Amino acid sequence: MPARIIDGKAIAAELRALVAAEVQRLAREHRVEPGLAVVLVGENPASAVYVRNKSKQTVEAGMRSFDHRLPETVSEAELLALVGKLNADPAVHGILVQLPLPRQIDSQKVLNAVDPAKDVDGFHPMNAGRLSTGLPALTPCTPLGCVMLAKSVHRSLEGMNAVIVGRSNIVGEPLIQLLLNENATVTVAHSKTRDLPEVCRSADILFAAVGRPEMVRGDWVKPGATVIDVGINRVPTPDGKGRIVGDVAYAEATQVAGAITPAPGGVGPMTIACLLVNTVRAACAIHGLRPPAV
Repeated sequence: MPARIIDGKAIAAELRALVAAEVQRLAREHRVEPGLAVVLVGENPASAVYVRNKSKQTVEAGMRSFDHRLPETVSEAELLALVGKLNADPAVHGILVQLPLPRQIDSQKVLNAVDPAKDVDGFHPMNAGRLSTGLPALTPCTPLGCVMLAKSVHRSLEGMNAVIVGRSNIVGEPLIQLLLNENATVTVAHSKTRDLPEVCRSADILFAAVGRPEMVRGDWVKPGATVIDVGINRVPTPDGKGRIVGDVAYAEATQVAGAITPAPGGVGPMTIACLLVNTVRAACAIHGLRPPAV
């Protein structure tokens, strides 16, 4: 039978509804209104669409949205000054600097300048270090969404063999710790792994986050496995418009897997929903309140 399609849009909508309920509770019980500041540098079309969606969903969840648009020519000093201002603003509980940044700016320096308590992207070294040692931390949104999608299929990931294809510090590395926290058995593979197809076939849950269009073929998937496809790749089409595909050969994998995320419509919506979750979590921590129920 064809695989069950994991509807990331629907699951993200449910998560956003839970966030909205927590936002209402914070306003009612504590007069706290979570605020998210997003900084966009330049006119990258994909980034602009992504930021617009983030801002829209932030407002729909009942939170305050602070958008800062800076020109492509902005200096590193000017961007760092804005981050410092947002760090000091009590109305701002989460700060997200949209990547990529122009070449005149050291991205890591900017990310390091964000207050770790407001680092809702989870990229600050302090949050990365806390996560890697099993301590509470703001977690990168995409891997957090990946685990939630996997748990929408499996009530518990305990004891399951999880294979991650990809080792980036944005997805692969944080995903390792999140899965270990779920007591899964984790294998990290990548493009240099020997006999990569065979490693993938050992997975009860296969996470594809390598950034190569349709690299993971259908015969790399163990029958009945759950496949979480993180990839978002634009490939050319004869009409010149292009289309979006994941890191998994979707048509092939659906004939083998037990459950699979589409691309688009799988992990992407969860990334923004988890950003809202992190913003509410940050607001509660900053105000010394109990963690939200999301």
